[in-house]
Amino acid sequence: MVSNVLPVIGRPAPDFSLPSTTGENISLKQFKGKKTVVLYFYPKDGTPGCTREACDLRDHTAEFEAAKVVVLGVSTDSLESHQHFKEKQKLPFPLLSDEDAAVSKLFGVYKQKNLYGKKHLGIERTTFVIDKTGRVAQIWPKVKVDGHIQDVLEFVAGD
Repeated sequence: MVSNVLPVIGRPAPDFSLPSTTGENISLKQFKGKKTVVLYFYPKDGTPGCTREACDLRDHTAEFEAAKVVVLGVSTDSLESHQHFKEKQKLPFPLLSDEDAAVSKLFGVYKQKNLYGKKHLGIERTTFVIDKTGRVAQIWPKVKVDGHIQDVLEFVAGD
């Protein structure tokens, strides 16, 4: 992977198309000119941090809608896993399945991680805001769940 193709604030976001819990493929370009996109990458459905993050986003749906923002969650879990997670947590936004990690790699969030001394590849929790023109407006790498939703809401409210 060439590092100069990774998303950079102010530059166009890489487009993609992924299967989603809506039953259709979702791409970034379908929102261009219409809505700001909060694109959040998370490691795994149903884990404590990912559940808290998804529920924080869910609990602020009205504020995102008021700001004309669509929320999209991406992980390498299967659509079946996403559907179960979405139903269990009553998530009002689509979850996108990136099983081969192609989009996660495109956005530079698929990295070597270290868990209890074991190295493995996985998604580093990261949030991107893509503005209505399709450009990257903000990036939060290595997201800590606590307080993150406030940062995102403040940013998109000023957009």
